[in-house]
Amino acid sequence: MGDITAIVSPPACFVADGGWGTELLKLGLQPGVSPELWNLSHPEKVLQVARSYVEAGSRIILTNTFGGNSFRLGNHCLDGSLEKINRRGAEISKKAAEDKAFVFGSMGPTGKLLAMRKVSEADVFKTFLQQAESLWRGGVDAILVETMGELQELRLAARAAREACPLPLALSMTFDSGKDRTCTMMGVTPEQAVEEMEQLGAWVVGANCGIGPESYVRVCRKMRAVTSKAIWMKPNAGIPAITGNEVTYSQTPELFASFARQLRDAGATVIGGCCGTSPAHIRHLSTLFLERSEAQGSMPKV
Repeated sequence: MGDITAIVSPPACFVADGGWGTELLKLGLQPGVSPELWNLSHPEKVLQVARSYVEAGSRIILTNTFGGNSFRLGNHCLDGSLEKINRRGAEISKKAAEDKAFVFGSMGPTGKLLAMRKVSEADVFKTFLQQAESLWRGGVDAILVETMGELQELRLAARAAREACPLPLALSMTFDSGKDRTCTMMGVTPEQAVEEMEQLGAWVVGANCGIGPESYVRVCRKMRAVTSKAIWMKPNAGIPAITGNEVTYSQTPELFASFARQLRDAGATVIGGCCGTSPAHIRHLSTLFLERSEAQGSMPKV
């Protein structure tokens, strides 16, 4: 790939990848099993997911390390393999990306609310520090702290990432609460989130997961009104529904892409998908943005 700073150079609009967990389930991951374990036990299937997104047109793909912190891995007795799991996840995505896409190391929440005071800030900081360094050693191009609902945890993850490595930092929170569904579960508004993210040294700010792209159009407008930074938008494919033992998402690739156009017009710089989105969703995004990308020129080569 080329100069990663091209992502934040207006009027660029880049396509990211889609959901990972739902794709791994399609390949045989059993519910309740750590997706991150597959970096070690089924690397070929993790590589298959990563490559499917590159082939669909993603210019940015993530790593299969969302739950790669000691708290989530500890739920599966895997905390002792934190470094190996994260480093291998980075290496797999880099192999899939070749020279066609950037790789962002995914760091999700611990699953522990710091506000409840049942876990120490020092322990949370330590595990994020270890995770970020492992992702860096594995070769990622940037660190993405994503799906955060609590500012306190966002701060710890961001500071840990900045201390662990010299890579660009992207920060993303989940907005699905409040009167118009544009606040995090802890009541953080998009405007408050952006202010905090900028203070933490974020190179890219944004939102992911949530209840669907329609609400994120509002979130994106609110963010764009208070920042000139690149904005990252990766919504779910609507609200999940449970049918028997299967979780399904309502939005087709065509419908999802129509909302992606609105996200772009609202000021999003990078658009992809989260839970329930697939390579088919990303392929539609790529087709939607192809004409605009060709007008801007292709992304520089590394």
